[in-house]
Amino acid sequence: MLMHCLKRATLITLSAFVVACGGGGGGGGDTGGPVATPAPTPPTDPPPAPTPEVFQISGIVTASGSQAVDSDTNDPAGVAVSNDSISSAQFISNPVTLGGYVNQPGTGAAGRSRFSGDTDDYFRVELLAGQRITMLVTDFLQADADLYLLDTAGRILDFSIETGEVETLTVPTDGSYIINVFAFRGGTNYILAVGDQAAAASRSAAEFEIVPFQSVVKYRQSVSDKQSKRDTLRSKLQTMGILTAAGGPGRANLMAIKRARRGEAEYLAQAGTAADKLAQIENEQLRAKAQTLLAIKLLQQDPAVEFAEPNYKVRAMATPNDEGYPLQWHYPLIDLPQAWDTTTGSEQAIVAVVDTGILSGHPDLQGQLVNGYDFVRDIGNARDGNGIDPNPEDPVSGGIAARGSHGTHVGGTVAAAGNNSIGVVGVAYGSRIMPMRALGSDQSGTSYDIAQAVRFAAGLPNDSGTVPAQSASVINLSLGGGFFSQASQNLYQQVYESGVVLVAAAGNEASRSPSYPAAYNGVISVGAVDALRRRASYSNTGPSIDITAPGGDNTPDINGDGFPDGVLSTNGSGGNQFDYSFLSGTSMSAPHVSGVIALMLAVNPSLSPQDIDALLMQGQLTEDLGVPGRDDEFGYGLVNAQKAVVAAIEAAGSSPVDNPFLTASASTLNFSTGLTSLDLELRNAGAGELDVLTVTSSEPWLAIEVADIDASGLGLYQVTVDREGLENGVYSANVAAGSTVNDLNIRVIMSVGGSNAADVGVVYVLLFEQGADEAFAQASASSNNGSYRFTFNDVPAGQYEIIAGSDTDNDLSICDGGEACGAWLTFDQPILLNLEEDVSDINFPVIYQVALPNVSDDVTATTRRLDSQPSQLERRRN
Repeated sequence: MLMHCLKRATLITLSAFVVACGGGGGGGGDTGGPVATPAPTPPTDPPPAPTPEVFQISGIVTASGSQAVDSDTNDPAGVAVSNDSISSAQFISNPVTLGGYVNQPGTGAAGRSRFSGDTDDYFRVELLAGQRITMLVTDFLQADADLYLLDTAGRILDFSIETGEVETLTVPTDGSYIINVFAFRGGTNYILAVGDQAAAASRSAAEFEIVPFQSVVKYRQSVSDKQSKRDTLRSKLQTMGILTAAGGPGRANLMAIKRARRGEAEYLAQAGTAADKLAQIENEQLRAKAQTLLAIKLLQQDPAVEFAEPNYKVRAMATPNDEGYPLQWHYPLIDLPQAWDTTTGSEQAIVAVVDTGILSGHPDLQGQLVNGYDFVRDIGNARDGNGIDPNPEDPVSGGIAARGSHGTHVGGTVAAAGNNSIGVVGVAYGSRIMPMRALGSDQSGTSYDIAQAVRFAAGLPNDSGTVPAQSASVINLSLGGGFFSQASQNLYQQVYESGVVLVAAAGNEASRSPSYPAAYNGVISVGAVDALRRRASYSNTGPSIDITAPGGDNTPDINGDGFPDGVLSTNGSGGNQFDYSFLSGTSMSAPHVSGVIALMLAVNPSLSPQDIDALLMQGQLTEDLGVPGRDDEFGYGLVNAQKAVVAAIEAAGSSPVDNPFLTASASTLNFSTGLTSLDLELRNAGAGELDVLTVTSSEPWLAIEVADIDASGLGLYQVTVDREGLENGVYSANVAAGSTVNDLNIRVIMSVGGSNAADVGVVYVLLFEQGADEAFAQASASSNNGSYRFTFNDVPAGQYEIIAGSDTDNDLSICDGGEACGAWLTFDQPILLNLEEDVSDINFPVIYQVALPNVSDDVTATTRRLDSQPSQLERRRN
């Protein structure tokens, strides 16, 4: 924090001692006769051990209305409702994030559909033109699921039949549709996301133009009996009607695929029921594409084939950069795109990320790292075979707290590579990251190890005996815990005075109590807001809060893209397993601020921590939220990248060029089925003046009212919808805002009827003792309008972690890919419950854990997503 008064607490420990007392018997006077030996005293039973005091833990796990579940998953604990045909298609809302499970007979884990199979899931939904349907296939290495779009008469209009982890389609026109998820091979969980995704997800082969009935195939180089194996494969291909058209030994060949007449699929006989779907495709060109892609899918399964792919038609075109950027709603929220017009950072503005370390092989971090260090002293917690060393790689291993690479996610928000055509982009992608490993495999560490990492990053003497070639300009601390430490306060003051800016997460306990290191003098404490610029429910508050930034909330889908409103950044599970995931917490908000400060230092390297504090207190780095001026909920307000960069330029004595630009707090407003009112803020994201001329709606059911605006028309507007008299369905409209500089169109989505029941299936709540790998107790519940009540009785005093999740594939492991998961208070960094009395207010959300795969074509084939890994959160079979 910038300034605060400390109240030191005295901790008194009482120890009880039990003293054993003994005595001897006395005799009478000497009678001169023999002395009788007293009978021995019979032994007494030891006093019974005191009965340990036990308590009750109860609470509610909640799912949001934007989440739904396949009505016939493999978990037999839930009530199954068949959605296996078009006539029994399950109604779902739009937008929606849905978790499901499909399998071919005899595949997958034991459960409801193990033997009979659940090959098809059908969903009926109202869709809008341009929306996207994306399916993430969890177990794509062992199974294969395909995605089809049908009209209500059952005709296939489009499809995505890849063999990888992403299948995606674009909706052609407004209307009623059937979505079909089909198990081509094996059994797998899946996530189905429907919404306005701005073409952010990976595109499928079906969306590109291909040459019908052709494939590019390369055979594997066999060690023995090459000619015999080639002859066998050639004979097999000829039987299927696939012949070599061009190419030669040792290289990729162009193969010609025999055209199958309508109603026949002679070379597709191996495709089983997948070939039957060809009869549902009336369009000749679309059916030719489907036949080609199905044949290629069969070729890919042959062990003698190294790869088989379509023969794509290629034209000169601009390659879009950073495909995941449209899902990073948190950047426009802080006017970051406008700041990028001035600077994207500088290689000299280095941000040290003191955290769990880094996955340096992530393709979106290539060229973004400088040398760091590993200061995890405890070899057991380090899990890398040694103590402190120069390698800050995150091994991503450990117990129940291992949820990917926290440091990689934080580092990606700071400076993931930009304009590299893959993945996401960081706030200051022109700057560099110094990875500092101070938290071990269980995402915990010691204040001493953290201090050594901070000292190294700041170029101060430390236990490594070395310092970096160039010290960090900013140190990000997305961590917290422990009491006030004078040693730590002295260190942070020294670092502050040395010219290094310190930024820390305010904490996720929803508490007003100070959280360290964020509450130390000299450290900028960062709280979190959600996609509507409201304080996130988990974010700490109080006098130590200095500033807020997007931390996200994985429960709702306010922008209607079909994905949770968490912060999207780089992640993975070690080795070559890289992906992108949505996380929420003040750990995610802090690197936004660190990145913005790196942008400021790129345009004005002479800024000191004291200068930045002064600009912050003057309101030049933020948009004021809450009560005017500084308050305990938002600090000095929400960080604004454009304002901060302009303030840095002005502090250097320069005048930024006037570049007024009208922006809005959201590009899409999703009212779903329940909301009637949402706030929309119009603001000037640049320097100079502009006036708002008009704010209008395109539909009579959409109204806009002034809430709090200034003389130029900038400020808060309230957008409301009126469903009265409208038929059931999905509606879209636009809010048009015109100004003297530029115009905006904000898309509005609203649903009437067809509400999801806020259901993610049966939820299992696991109670873990601190440090334990196996659950102490388990409870389960079904949804009651999105609420799951749980109770644990007879729980001894102690410290516990509570994690909840679904098990749609019934493998007795919750929180696998495609399954819902949550923890008290946040999934990213759950906190321990110190149980000393009955507790009845343990309430937290459960959400689908969505990890987007690596979108780089040259990496995807050899990588595996984090959520494909077996979970260690094992439940018991009831």
